[in-house]
Amino acid sequence: MKHGSKSNPSKIDDVATRACGLHLDRRGALSAGAGALYSAARVVEAGVMRGITSGGLVGVASGLATEAQAIDAAPGQTPFSRQTLKSLAEALSRAPFRKPTFDLPPALKNLTYDQYRDIRFRPEKAIWKGEGLGYELQLFSAGFLYDVPVDVSLVDNGLARPIMASPDMFKFGPLIGDVPADAKMAFSGFRIHGPLNNDTYMDEYAVFQGASYFRVVARGQVYGLSSRGLAINTARPEGEEFPFFRAFWIEKPKAGAKHIVVHALLDSESVAAAYTFTVAPGDTADMDVTATFYPRRNLAHVGIAPLTSMYLHGPAQDRLSPDFRPSVHDSEGLAILNAAGEHLWRPLTNPRTLQVSSFVDNGPKGFGLSQRDRAFANYEDLEARYERRPTAWIEPKGNWGRGFVELVEIPATEEIHDNIVAYWKPQGGIPAGKPHELSYRMCWGDVTAASAANVARVLKTRVGVGPREGTYRVIVDYSGNTLGKSETLPRPDISSYGATTSNLTIQSNPETKGVRVSFVLDPGDKDLAELRLGLNQNNKVISEVWLYRWTRS
Repeated sequence: MKHGSKSNPSKIDDVATRACGLHLDRRGALSAGAGALYSAARVVEAGVMRGITSGGLVGVASGLATEAQAIDAAPGQTPFSRQTLKSLAEALSRAPFRKPTFDLPPALKNLTYDQYRDIRFRPEKAIWKGEGLGYELQLFSAGFLYDVPVDVSLVDNGLARPIMASPDMFKFGPLIGDVPADAKMAFSGFRIHGPLNNDTYMDEYAVFQGASYFRVVARGQVYGLSSRGLAINTARPEGEEFPFFRAFWIEKPKAGAKHIVVHALLDSESVAAAYTFTVAPGDTADMDVTATFYPRRNLAHVGIAPLTSMYLHGPAQDRLSPDFRPSVHDSEGLAILNAAGEHLWRPLTNPRTLQVSSFVDNGPKGFGLSQRDRAFANYEDLEARYERRPTAWIEPKGNWGRGFVELVEIPATEEIHDNIVAYWKPQGGIPAGKPHELSYRMCWGDVTAASAANVARVLKTRVGVGPREGTYRVIVDYSGNTLGKSETLPRPDISSYGATTSNLTIQSNPETKGVRVSFVLDPGDKDLAELRLGLNQNNKVISEVWLYRWTRS
């Protein structure tokens, strides 16, 4: 099921790209909360116990003011900083897990998808509207699939103030019955608006809603793939566990600020965690993420920086009935820059059976799910606009050690379902008993490490019928500046497991200013084959390494 809004209502301009990188005040990601550190964990823990008992976290930190008398807190305000958040998460991890609940008014219970879409936040009620900050917030009501109440607070100069949900914040359409003016409501998330595509319209460019899901778009793009705070037991027989954000603290930015800071408290049966997101919108939307995990038990199958996307069909693999659209996908490939400096490209597929692939590494430099094809003619969908879906690139900060990038491909027959997941899985998981902190940078837009590197990139993978029954013709198109630096064509090097290859050729492709590699794949009676292809010039690999898992449709 998709989480969050599917479209961006703004006008779309051509996508401009730049290198991934935040232009932030390097004194620290925190601004408003930097002067209000609070470490009295016993008071925080007591507040958490009260919050769990009441089913939410509004007012959890109500006792903080007694320990921070140097701060002039007005009624309803409490000191807040990242240290406060970490103390809350640590205390929460020591308490038995209890999922928050909320009794919605009758008109908002058991809503259908269309009914839920008939609840709209009133733009005139937007947080910070008219203050000239360049940022506004709009909130989502609880209801439909979003049955976990989410507490939202604003942070200004180190002091947090909760936002209370009320019916007057929302416009209820004809599909919704009467909602009393005094009805008790709850939030399920929020979205961030700003002048992204022009100076006169406040575009929506980030949304946090549904479990620990969030989405971001860069200038000129529409929502596509999602990210999550954490993935636990993905594709495991015992079933997946979905951690959720139960509370947010959003720092009020200064006028003209280049970024906005969002803090989040994550919770689940297995772990509590403190997250800080620093979001800088633009041609590429850059996001710095810092997460501190407090496991309740050993996290043996945990995914760090998980990305969730959709691949239904395309020229690399199409096992479904004919579609008037040549391709349908939010992402078309997994890109990896490993510790050895190899740029890897794995085309995505929609397999007949569940497929899990692992790319072993020690100190990964980056990975992401990429949408490279930007030509409308290759999608022909006037509503979905798949050619404008973002790429998301993860760049670890520090050494993440041993582990592997795991790719999960799930069979799907409809594009409404996310069937692709990719994340970093640390070797040995994350043990209980002590906090575990890591940081990474996310780039939402049109950027992967290969975009800026001097390597030839894979443009397109095509698989079709081969010259003999039971064989397949495979075409891989490459493009890049490295291909024009020699009068001779590079040498394609190919290896395979579970199949044989033949008729390997390479030729110039004037249409892409690159080269095209072609070969015949013969899997025999096998149902699975692994392929590896790279371009070699003067005994040096000058391209992304193309990795492909063929499965029988």
